[in-house]
Amino acid sequence: MALQNIGASNSDDAFYRYKMPKMITKIEGRGNGIKTNVVNMVEIAKALARPASYTTKYFGCELGAQSKFDEKTGTSLVNGAHDTAKLAGLLENFIKKYVQCYGCGNPETEIVITKTQMLTLKCAACGFVSDVDMRDKLTTFILKNPPEAKKSSKDKKAMRRAEKERLKEGEAADEELKKVKKEAKKKGSSTTTTSKATAPKGAVTKKKSKDSDEDHSPTHSQADENKEVADDDDDNVQWQTDTSLEAAQQRIQEQLSAVTADMVMLSTDEEKKSVKKSPEREAKALENGVTAHEKLLDEIKKYLNTGSSAAQLKSFLGSLSGTSQEIMDALFTVLFHDVGKGFAEEVTKKKNYLAAAAREEGWQMMLLNSIESFCGKANLEAAKEAALVLKVLYDNDILEEEFIMEWYQKGVAGGNKSSQIWKNSKPFIEWLQNAESETEEE
Repeated sequence: MALQNIGASNSDDAFYRYKMPKMITKIEGRGNGIKTNVVNMVEIAKALARPASYTTKYFGCELGAQSKFDEKTGTSLVNGAHDTAKLAGLLENFIKKYVQCYGCGNPETEIVITKTQMLTLKCAACGFVSDVDMRDKLTTFILKNPPEAKKSSKDKKAMRRAEKERLKEGEAADEELKKVKKEAKKKGSSTTTTSKATAPKGAVTKKKSKDSDEDHSPTHSQADENKEVADDDDDNVQWQTDTSLEAAQQRIQEQLSAVTADMVMLSTDEEKKSVKKSPEREAKALENGVTAHEKLLDEIKKYLNTGSSAAQLKSFLGSLSGTSQEIMDALFTVLFHDVGKGFAEEVTKKKNYLAAAAREEGWQMMLLNSIESFCGKANLEAAKEAALVLKVLYDNDILEEEFIMEWYQKGVAGGNKSSQIWKNSKPFIEWLQNAESETEEE
């Protein structure tokens, strides 16, 4: 039975990349010695990344029959004659209980035994930790036969650690280089300032020309030459001043033009300031003490209360006044303002509105910024589900990988890098990176 036939909901789409073989069973023996042999149990268990002994034992526990898996021969036997469809249904339940992440439905989970001898499933995609029901009979068997640690996972962890150390060393080297450059600039600027301060009043800098006197041996000192140049400049300025009536009128006209230009520039600046401080949108929004953000919230609430479809949301958002980020922030606040635990579930329910809003170019980044802002203000229970929210939006093609990675990298390197959002999102980001590297290897 193919795995996609086992999946129960749209959240199980991640199963599609696992080509689970069709279950093959064979009835063996006679009389009371009849047994059902699941011929390809090893292949099925491998697709689920679980030991074949777990699935075999689960069948026996659920059917109330003895079951045994032979590690040497790979034979999976369950006492009694059992229909293939019935076993396939039991396998579906096994997947839901011991493979699927209870949060996002992702099958890439790891069975973890806690210090208090409890079973949990840790999701590689969203970081969600699912608590397995310890009343199930199979849990006792798993505690006695814990899953072996994968060598490949250890190797990956070692590689990740080495990569992190390398990045830290590179960042430290970059910081040192920046410090050296800053110190060099400071020294250079202080040297220039000192040289300017100590230079004589009459000193004049001029380029060396082909016919310059500097090509010949001077018969007088540099100080005398500077004095002469200063005297010459004074003479030139005095001599070049035209005292005629026409020249005087021209100078007056130039002065008037300069004053007029200053007045025009001053007027333009004042207009710009007035536009910035009191634009038409803000003037309307501030009526009766209502801010622009509150007005946006009110308009979006009224629209959603009319029962309009998500498909019509795009044109409505385009009619609102405000920046794209302000509009997205307001929409996100209206949709999830009082959400705590179950944030990801609410995002799943209202994903169509977010999909409609994020269709325009550049709005995906706006949506990510809104998630960041919301998690910073929301309660801890909601903020903990950041990775799960990202995965929901990623699985539904609302957010693309390149935008998520760009947003995350800017965030951890920016001024708000200490925010809890980056720590909460990290499991999903690592899952994206690992999935990309595995695809490249294939």
